[in-house]
Amino acid sequence: MNTLFDKIWDKHVVSHVDDGPDMLYIDRLYAHEVTSPQAFEGLRQRGLQCFRPERIFCMPDHNTPTHDQDKPIADPVSKKQVDTLARNAADFGVTHWGMLHPNNGIIHVVGPEQGLSLPGMTIVCGDSHTSTHGAVGAVAFGIGTSEVEMVMASQCILQAKPKSMRINVEGELKPGVTAKDVALYLMSQLTTSGATGYFVEYAGSTVRSLSMEGRLTLCNLSIEMGARGGFIAPDEKTFAYLKGRPYAPTGQAWDEAVAAWSELRSGDDAVFDKEVTFQAADIEPMITYGTNPGMGVGITQCIPAPQNASDEKALRYMQFAAGEAMLGKPVDYVFLGACTNGRIEDFRAFASVVRGRHKHPSVTAWLVPGSWHVLQQIKDEGIDQVLQEAGFALRQPGCSACLAMNDDKVPAGKLAVSTSNRNFEGRQGPGSRTCLASPLTAAAAAVTGCITDPRELLGL
Repeated sequence: MNTLFDKIWDKHVVSHVDDGPDMLYIDRLYAHEVTSPQAFEGLRQRGLQCFRPERIFCMPDHNTPTHDQDKPIADPVSKKQVDTLARNAADFGVTHWGMLHPNNGIIHVVGPEQGLSLPGMTIVCGDSHTSTHGAVGAVAFGIGTSEVEMVMASQCILQAKPKSMRINVEGELKPGVTAKDVALYLMSQLTTSGATGYFVEYAGSTVRSLSMEGRLTLCNLSIEMGARGGFIAPDEKTFAYLKGRPYAPTGQAWDEAVAAWSELRSGDDAVFDKEVTFQAADIEPMITYGTNPGMGVGITQCIPAPQNASDEKALRYMQFAAGEAMLGKPVDYVFLGACTNGRIEDFRAFASVVRGRHKHPSVTAWLVPGSWHVLQQIKDEGIDQVLQEAGFALRQPGCSACLAMNDDKVPAGKLAVSTSNRNFEGRQGPGSRTCLASPLTAAAAAVTGCITDPRELLGL
């Protein structure tokens, strides 16, 4: 006990049901176009309004095209979902940042960059990767559509308290190894069910050394280990990142907030239900070879022998075989973006590899900023020019090829190196094959046309 998770969770408990769930107060609800329509309709049918509409922020991201956003959405299903969100937000008086709005983007990118996600908060969204917001020191987790309706109506949710787990990563990362590689390594070691039933606190010297963008990436992938969510205790990096953000406190309120946030840490006597430790020195650039995020290896390693029928099925789908090297496998598509790796640091990393080189002619590359703000940063820093000179084109913000709910779909049989979070069968398009990797590894594939160790191109 006395963990940071306990402190934040217990502070938000409105009431407790013996041998049952807690009624948990929610500080912030995010909503996008895919999982909110039924929730709004449920309120409408019950004759209810949103209890605290000022705490609800909506934006389309899953269905939005990443090109020609000034034109009507061609796909009728996508258009209906995007239009429905706009209508629902207007009807219920909640904030809506639609397409082309300067604050629009992927909701898990926008929340932190706007200062909407703050330390000590409870944050929910009808989206499993809500755990991203844990990087600022919040307890953030995905919920179902019926639960979205519950939060809209009451600003509370019935939720069983998860067990606590601490994952320590110690030591200095080797050059060319990123937060994405750390996350993929953890999943390869713990499997996709290794944190089931737990809320994870990431700690250790490696985690503390990560930038805020890196922490956002790490927390984003918590759900892929089966965890209910993941978070990192706030520190000076957190405060520096949040200061001056549009929705962050200002003046005296900021000073008071930082003083309170500085107390948000697990006690020296904290007892976790489970605790594991890994060494940064064991991690190299990672790449997945199968059909779940836990099926990953170091990029210089070979594909391991399947352990069960599921592994065998995954290799058949991927058209890979045990014992094969991942290096050198031809790549058809490269995707940089998603709520995992769609931030400015990710584009800086990609540009560091492609600078002075050129996109391989066999590769189709989709480079999709996570928000309009990120796109502006890219332009302000001249990264767009570097990319253009290397033969790459930037797209407009959105979830893009992460989940094939828009125009950006990888064709059947084609292999994509993707910076997104899931490599399930057909995740990036029906019949598509996905290898998850860092922005550095994605960039290396984009200029060589095959899976390549980015350290070779960086001279590391």
